[in-house]
Amino acid sequence: MDETPVPADGAGLAYARVRFLTSESVRPEEVRPPVLASWRRSREFAVPADRIDLPYLGEQDLDTPLIHSAEPVLRRLGEQLDGQPISLILTGPDGVVLTQRTGDTDLHRHLEGVELVPGFSYGERFVGTNGIGTALQQGRPMHVFGHEHYAEHLENLACAGVPLHDPITGRMLGAIDVTCWRRDAGATLVALARTTAEQVRSALLQHSDVRELVLFQAYLQACRRTTGIVLAFNDEITMMNDRARQLLDPNDQSVLLGHATEALATGRRATATVALPTGNKVRMDCRRVTGRRDGETAGGVLTVQLIEPDEGGAGAALPFLRIFLPGVVGSAPAWLRCCHEVEAGYDRGEWLVLAGEPGTGKHALASGMHRRRNPGGRLHTLDAAEAGAQLGADVHRDLLDDPVDTLVIRHADRLTADAVRTLTPILRRAARAGPPTPWVVVTVAPGTTAAPRLAALLSCFSRTVAVPPLRRRPEDVGELVPLFLGKLGHGETLTCSPAALHLLMRAPWPGNAAELYRVLTEVTRHRLRRGTIRASDLPPEYRTAARRSLSRLESIERDAIVHALEDAAGNKTQAARLLGMSRATIYRKIHEFGIVETRT
Repeated sequence: MDETPVPADGAGLAYARVRFLTSESVRPEEVRPPVLASWRRSREFAVPADRIDLPYLGEQDLDTPLIHSAEPVLRRLGEQLDGQPISLILTGPDGVVLTQRTGDTDLHRHLEGVELVPGFSYGERFVGTNGIGTALQQGRPMHVFGHEHYAEHLENLACAGVPLHDPITGRMLGAIDVTCWRRDAGATLVALARTTAEQVRSALLQHSDVRELVLFQAYLQACRRTTGIVLAFNDEITMMNDRARQLLDPNDQSVLLGHATEALATGRRATATVALPTGNKVRMDCRRVTGRRDGETAGGVLTVQLIEPDEGGAGAALPFLRIFLPGVVGSAPAWLRCCHEVEAGYDRGEWLVLAGEPGTGKHALASGMHRRRNPGGRLHTLDAAEAGAQLGADVHRDLLDDPVDTLVIRHADRLTADAVRTLTPILRRAARAGPPTPWVVVTVAPGTTAAPRLAALLSCFSRTVAVPPLRRRPEDVGELVPLFLGKLGHGETLTCSPAALHLLMRAPWPGNAAELYRVLTEVTRHRLRRGTIRASDLPPEYRTAARRSLSRLESIERDAIVHALEDAAGNKTQAARLLGMSRATIYRKIHEFGIVETRT
């Protein structure tokens, strides 16, 4: 806890605060240094000193290790303090109040009046100097009494906040805050906050996932054995040493963790050479970590060595993962890896199955690879969902009678059993015909490659390449949008504003790139044919980032709020009045529906 003595909080401090707010000079001895520094930050944040105007972030997820660990501690302490004018508050790392227990009715009513209640953020940038926000901002315990608060509505309160960190990873989890009336405050309040935080820390350690403890121990052992790059990971956490942060770009880290995750799914230990997005090559060794008693997988520990350019003989050239495919864009690691797998299959003459959700660009990938490697060759695409009885004759022609260079059969998972029986002998005969053999690609939906009905047909293909959905590579939206707008502009210049692009990158895109193209087509057809697409030009459902599917009624309500915010130029209070709802309700709805501000 901040070791500075509890301030006297007299008229001198109040006068110093007024002088500070009127831009007059304040002597350092008049105000504690951490408080004065916080006042200055509050002024830079443009926090209003004469009112409380906080963002409402809605109901928070209370099914977390922090809640499970802190709640028993706070409940016991709350029972001991029942009837006392003391409030026990737990917040998240951004200062959003998660829980609040107050043993006195008058104090509880006052805290509601200053919005120190669940769902509102008491981060320093919103309410200025206070025990919660300032402790989180400085990363250490802090007490703020009376006139030390930046906002005048908090001057009759005293609060002591202590940041809480994950005992395994050190990650900031939130803060414990103890608040009371200023007249009742003293050193006891500071001591109470300290002991409460210590009890929560102990509970966090006791409630830490056994898997995390086992993985953390294995990570420390690996760090002691090497001075090189070490990473440890599971579904929920990732740990890395300083060497990993210094030598690996974030994209490199992502690619390595992807390879390691796949390695864990296939075996206990895996060693591989991996080409990274930055052009480097590394040798990685991934070891599975299991629980000592139950044998359950706790995660993996990854040690990495950089390969020097002269290692590996002919294979020493360091390839860049990004490759140019005509009509295709994308730079996300998952997409680049997919492209390289397809190119490797083409080079080896392998017939491929491209498995991916509708609209992910499977056909664009296959045709782009054909144009890259054989720009003058013939490409023919057949759609199994539309060809009907003629499909067998068409495939026979393209593979045997008048062979093309590349044949793509789309939607092969929709083939009937009779169609499979017709096509399989043709494919096998073409494969035996000898070089040059057409490159054959079929596209299927994910999860259909194991269907018994398709087994005979797919046995003709060497391997399956998974095409990642757009939600796994949101950075590619930034490249797809200019590509699509170039097609839709019809000679006119069409661009996308940063605000609109940000919203598009946040969308979940269940229909993938095809859905993105449809949305841009709608915008250019009905709203804009030239110029810049603004956030307000997008359909309402793409101006939100909802965490769940909305009902029909909720969708109508969401659209009404979006349009009201437009009419009110983004002013939430005015929009609430237009809709006949309270300010707290519109804040809650905005958060619940994931409505994003659309400043351009």
